[in-house]
Amino acid sequence: MSKSFGDAMVIDLKTRQIRCLTCNVPAAAFLRVMHLSTGDYLLIGPDHFENINISRSRDNELWFLSKKRGSKPVKLGQKMSEGAAVSKKNLTIAFAETHAADLPDGASRIIVAYLDLSGTEPKLINKKTIYESKDRNCVLEAQDFYDNDTKLTFTCYEPKGMASVWGIELQTKKVTNFSNAPGNYNEVEGIFPGGHPGGQYTCVESDHQCDWLGGDRGPGNIDIWKLKLDGTGKDFTRLTFFNDYEGSKASNPVISRDGKWMAFQSARTTDPAGVGYGLLLYRF
Repeated sequence: MSKSFGDAMVIDLKTRQIRCLTCNVPAAAFLRVMHLSTGDYLLIGPDHFENINISRSRDNELWFLSKKRGSKPVKLGQKMSEGAAVSKKNLTIAFAETHAADLPDGASRIIVAYLDLSGTEPKLINKKTIYESKDRNCVLEAQDFYDNDTKLTFTCYEPKGMASVWGIELQTKKVTNFSNAPGNYNEVEGIFPGGHPGGQYTCVESDHQCDWLGGDRGPGNIDIWKLKLDGTGKDFTRLTFFNDYEGSKASNPVISRDGKWMAFQSARTTDPAGVGYGLLLYRF
């Protein structure tokens, strides 16, 4: 993204050439762009920018953008909260709804749907609610499919600015708290491909380093960690050390499909979520 509430871009990692996907949309106010398995794009953001809170919550919605040059984003008619999970194999996606989608105040739910591109207009079909939270003790955000799309990671945002990493088995609806660290901030991010040595791992924006560095816990003082999804919450490995320096953090990690690279961004501890000042590549 060019900025929060801005244009979606694609960068060629070999040439560093940047191509704007949405510069033909006046005053574009998108927050996220994600690749679909077809090579098309899923965009997230409001129709227009009103203010940070309203535009990021009440007005946040899903859009489809064709990979054909010159295409314009098409609304999918679906309000949603924060980010989405996108299958790497097909057009299945998952997303969360909150009070902004006419749920009771404080409630949230995760929905799995299929993006149908067979007609003249793209549309979401086969919507199924797979998990619900009735209050603010756990506000949900979908993140990544894994294990051949049979499971999904998601974040549970908790009171007092804390968060935890969870997963759900889509068939049985069994949920697991993977981070198991009450009083800490652990927001699940990009997942490592299956078959990663030693088991299944995911990236986490975590404040674990506050144990010895001090500072306020929560989404400000974060670095990128790797967490093993074994349910113990004990196998945490720190990947970045930006938060060793006062005022700095690393965020928004994405893992390449071959597991060899991580893209992430540098940011300041006082920034709103998603804001950054540079994209970096990390080679494993």
